[in-house]
Amino acid sequence: MPETLRNPLYHWTHMELARPFGIHALLNPETARGVFDRCNERLREDGFTALALLRTFKVAVVCTTDDPADSLEPHARLARRADPVTRVYPTWRPDRALAVEDPAAWNAWVGRVEAASGLAVSGLGSFLEAVDQRHQAFHERGCRASDHGLETVPSAPWADAEVSSSFDKVRAGRALEAGEALRLRSALLHRMALMDHQRGWVQQFHLGALRNNSTRMRAAAAENVGCDSMGDFEMARPLARFLDGLDRQAALPKTILYNVNPADNELFATMAGSFNDGSVPGKMQYGAAWWFLNQKDGNEAQLRTVSNMGLLSHFVGMVTDSRSFLSYPRHDYFRRLLCNLFGEDLLRGRVPDDREMLGRLIAKVCFANARDYFGLPLGTAASPHAAA
Repeated sequence: MPETLRNPLYHWTHMELARPFGIHALLNPETARGVFDRCNERLREDGFTALALLRTFKVAVVCTTDDPADSLEPHARLARRADPVTRVYPTWRPDRALAVEDPAAWNAWVGRVEAASGLAVSGLGSFLEAVDQRHQAFHERGCRASDHGLETVPSAPWADAEVSSSFDKVRAGRALEAGEALRLRSALLHRMALMDHQRGWVQQFHLGALRNNSTRMRAAAAENVGCDSMGDFEMARPLARFLDGLDRQAALPKTILYNVNPADNELFATMAGSFNDGSVPGKMQYGAAWWFLNQKDGNEAQLRTVSNMGLLSHFVGMVTDSRSFLSYPRHDYFRRLLCNLFGEDLLRGRVPDDREMLGRLIAKVCFANARDYFGLPLGTAASPHAAA
């Protein structure tokens, strides 16, 4: 652990040890055995179940990541709890719908969608019907957001007859040419965005990661374990075409854009601003610092960009996809950085010394904005100061 100084892991680890474990010693070779033993003692306590930890951190909502073909039965079981402190809802992650470059894997996934929806897929129309049936099933389970992990947004112009023919081709197991695949992916993403708009969802885009760079690591481990990095893809024109196509149909959903390359900070923030329409405060969002940028400098840069290019008061705040029940101190990390920025501004006379006004704005960014923006039912137990 001493070797990680100045890496966010050093801060996160000690914050997680402090809460919920109550251990305030620095982790190093001299303290490691004692910390290890004390953590295991705490893990045997009743308060260290997953749900108890969520209550400890005052988590109002957890949104899981779910494929359209996934069973929603676990969500059905959780929904039967009587007014739980923490609600759990699915999030629609349809990346496999666009993975038409691998016909065998894509057709296997379509088979799973057929089984989940109970509908046979014979062409593009019946495929969209099956996907929409699953979209509705997610909605009934409380889902209010989609999430897409893409290098860049596919938005090539297409004709319905052409993409229908391409769909039939890949459904028959034949490989598509690069242009055919791009146009089909563009059409499918557009249609799914229309579903999000129809049901009042938020669409989210995590863009720009270059995945599986290392053939050696991928061969030694498994798919999606080949070492990823920031990418330098073209972002602006494809993203503008996609958003504009929906906007011209008056069918642009609430949207959050996340970048992984810091060179795109201002690009994403100004792109979001181009499509705000006044219908919802902060309808188009430049999202929280993601992945490689989720550290002190990255979070501060994102907050400065939101402040300079838009309105921080409408920002929906921190999100972490660390998939760990102990990672909620990362929200506390974000809150500290946010408060530090306002504290520095106050000391330098950049903002008025009105603690009540500043406190209201910070509470909005840390909780209330996300609550109102996503429209998720929180129940009576949710605190206005809980972790979003």
